[in-house]
Amino acid sequence: MQVHLVLALVALLWGLNPPVMKIGLLHIPPMPYNAVRLFAALAVAWLILRRLCIWIPLRQEDKKSVLISSLGFFFFQLFFTFGLQLTTAGNSSLILGCLPVSVALISHFHRLEAINPDIIKGIVISLFGVVLMVAGTGKEVSLSGNHIQGALLLLAAQMCYGYYTVFSRPLSATYSVYQITTYILLISSGLFALVSLPSMLAVDWQAVPWPGWASLLYSGIFPLCLANCLWIWGTAKAGSATASLYNNVAPVFAVGAGYLFLGETFGWLQFFGAMIILTGLYVAKRQSARSTPASGTDSA
Repeated sequence: MQVHLVLALVALLWGLNPPVMKIGLLHIPPMPYNAVRLFAALAVAWLILRRLCIWIPLRQEDKKSVLISSLGFFFFQLFFTFGLQLTTAGNSSLILGCLPVSVALISHFHRLEAINPDIIKGIVISLFGVVLMVAGTGKEVSLSGNHIQGALLLLAAQMCYGYYTVFSRPLSATYSVYQITTYILLISSGLFALVSLPSMLAVDWQAVPWPGWASLLYSGIFPLCLANCLWIWGTAKAGSATASLYNNVAPVFAVGAGYLFLGETFGWLQFFGAMIILTGLYVAKRQSARSTPASGTDSA
């Protein structure tokens, strides 16, 4: 039960992130915004998280998993930033809702985790719930013009996040999730700094008001650093495929936050979509309760 509560907290932090990011993006362009929130996440990981664990020297055989996880995290940030600008919010929600499919296929292809019937049922049910939620918000779904380029970039983004999710999980058997998170943020932030440097230099940072900075700090510290740290721990405990279904719970919190704080709509289709997503999660959770996946270290 503890692991599912933690993953629900991750979904909550991720769900609250879009409304907060909307505030920051009113004042800062997407590339420099993402770069600075990555730096904020790295600062917390380097100054706090790495001091909460016994730092174990990285073994030669684990370097591949760290590199794949870090590159997956970096390319997700990069492709997501560009893809979101080229396509609709409806396309984005549907494509990112396919993360459980990508995780299941990647795990199966690399023989890291078997696909079982309950997980498949949970994924299918959850995806149907995402479709209903998108329909309920009235967000456009389109593959015309630049939308197809954006959709392909977002498809690549969620595949990259799938690789990050799958390959960070085995590391938990040897290293603390604090150390894993620090490694991943250090590598991905460094790479993102290189590609975003010109756009960062073009921003007049002194002109950014306090809501923009508050948005950056929240998005970097909580959804990016804390939530991903808990995500790695949760995937180690529940399994990558089961944990990835919580990705589709995040839009439920996002819609709720948009309704409460931004005056966005919340209708019956969204309500039923949310219930169906939770049903899919319950179906997959039954399998997680029957099996005992390799959990790695018990402490974060």
